[in-house]
Parts: sequence; structure tokens; C-alpha cells
Amino acid sequence: MLTRTLGPKGATVSVLGLGCMGMSGMYGPADEAEGIATIHAALDAGVTLLDTGDFYGMGHNELLLREALRGGRRDRVFIQVKFGAQRAPDGAWLGFDARPQAVKTALAYTLRRLGTDHVDLYQPARLDPAVPIEDTVGAIADCVRAGWVRYVGLSEMGAETIRRAHRVHPITALQLEYSLMSRSIEREVLPAARLLGIGVTAYGVLSRGLLGATPAKPVGGGDFRAHAPRWQAENLKKNLALADALDAVAREQGATRAQAAIAWVISRGDDIVPLVGARTRAQLRESLGALDLRLAPEDLDRIERAVPAEAVAGDRYGGPQMAMLDSERPARPHTP
Repeated sequence: MLTRTLGPKGATVSVLGLGCMGMSGMYGPADEAEGIATIHAALDAGVTLLDTGDFYGMGHNELLLREALRGGRRDRVFIQVKFGAQRAPDGAWLGFDARPQAVKTALAYTLRRLGTDHVDLYQPARLDPAVPIEDTVGAIADCVRAGWVRYVGLSEMGAETIRRAHRVHPITALQLEYSLMSRSIEREVLPAARLLGIGVTAYGVLSRGLLGATPAKPVGGGDFRAHAPRWQAENLKKNLALADALDAVAREQGATRAQAAIAWVISRGDDIVPLVGARTRAQLRESLGALDLRLAPEDLDRIERAVPAEAVAGDRYGGPQMAMLDSERPARPHTP
């Protein structure tokens, strides 16, 4: 397994990470035993970066990781945790809380659920509009000094927010959606991160399954994609046509479209680590196959032409959720 280094202080992780959210029902019912087996298979393959959030399954995902990492496996992995999203007992989303006291309370519960004495990287899931980012990052920095956190991260933050946060404490990585179908970070956020030496852990590299093996319209309230714009009616039809175009290009390389999509994200820079949301060992095996692809610049160009960013139909979230993404807001002019 190749490795990549994130951030100004050099956090070394595997070139491919495992996003564990789907193992806790965010994409519909999941098999817990298969999720644990998938984590074990990822570790055996050399994957070291595991991504979770304290609100995935209202704590279930962290408890799942605790079970999967028994027997001395905790020391083999780099765990990054998102916090701040507020949820009701029925699963409803209630907003975000990134006050300093909430930061430390959430971390206390996370450490207990994970059964560990530290989190490798801790990051607010979204910008809390009621709390200055300096206060949130300052609280995480306190946790770094206490030994409870190793590195500070951010998720879905805009360029100006990143710069402000980085002045308080070095930011190691940004977690952002980045794929052939979601490329908005290339305008302002990615250049700002690179100027500061901050890495990116990229989620949604298969566009929530649109670029996966057998994309099909999700059903049921347990799968948030049932209400996502890109999965609706005419949007879905147009997006599946793009997936088919990618499939044709991938087959010429002896690959699946999922492997081509992952390999494209890997190619975007040594500071980017794709997170694959495999829920099964079969999905994991397919994702790992992307590491065997050797794509020339002209191959990558053909992949991009198969899925032009401007041809993608629909936003990645509905209107209210999009409004919560600081990363999607135009940056104000910056004075160094």
C-alpha cells in the first residue's frame, strides 16, 4: 500500500482511506458483521485511514469501529472523526453545534465509544454560523495539547474560513466531496489548501454510488439519496448516461467505472486521499483495484471528457443542506 502525507506536520496515511458512514445505515440497511469484516479486509490490504462521524447512526459507527479494532488493531490505524451535527432520536437533522464546550463534550463521548485515549484527526462537520471558527479550532487545539487529539481538520469549509482556522492552529486536512461529478473545490478551496500545505481527504468519490457498479434509485427514508437532487427523475436519467459513458472508457482500460473514478481522484495530486465508502468486502476489492491502474495523461483526459462537470444534473444536496456548505460560498477577496 502506497502512502501519502497530509498537512504541514506530516500525517502519513494510506493512499486510499475507508469511509465507514454507510456501515451505519445512511444508505439504507447495512449488515454489521459484513461491515466489520470489510474493515478487517481493509486493514489486511494496508488501508490505515478510517473515517467516521459521531452522528453516523447516532454513535453506532464509532461503536462498530471499536468492535472492529479489538485485538490490538487500534494502533494500526489513523482514525478521523467529524463532530458537531445535531440529530433527534428519530434521526432528524437539527443543525450544528461547534461551541468550545460542545467540542470537548463530543470528544469525551467519542473517546468512550471508540474505546481509545485519542483521535488521530478531529474536525467539525460543518461551519457553525453562530460560532467563530477561531473558537472551534482553539478548543480542538486545547485537546491536542491535552493529548486527546493528534491533528486538527476541517470539513466542507471555504477558503477564507480555512485561512482563519490555520492562523489559530495548523490544519492537517480538509474533508471535501470531490469526484468527477463534484469539482467545485477546484475553483477556490483546493488552491487555498495547497497554498497552506493542507491535504484533502475526498469523500463521495463515486458520487454516492452514481459511478458505482450498479447504480439504482434508492428507496425508503433510511437512504438519504432518495431525496438527493442528483437521484431525482430526469436528473438521474442524465447522470446515469454519464456513468455509462465512463463505463465505456473504463472497459478499454480493463477496469470498472468505479475503479476509473477512484483512479482519477488519486491522480489529482499527492495531497489528496480518496475515501471509498465500501460496505462490503466485494466493494472494497473493486475499489482497491483502482490502485493497479496505470493511466496516462490522455487516459485521464478521456475519463474527464466522459463525465464533464458541467453536464452533471442537480446539486449534491437539497437547498437547505447546500446552504450549510461553507465550501460552496464564493470567497471574499483575500488580503494576505
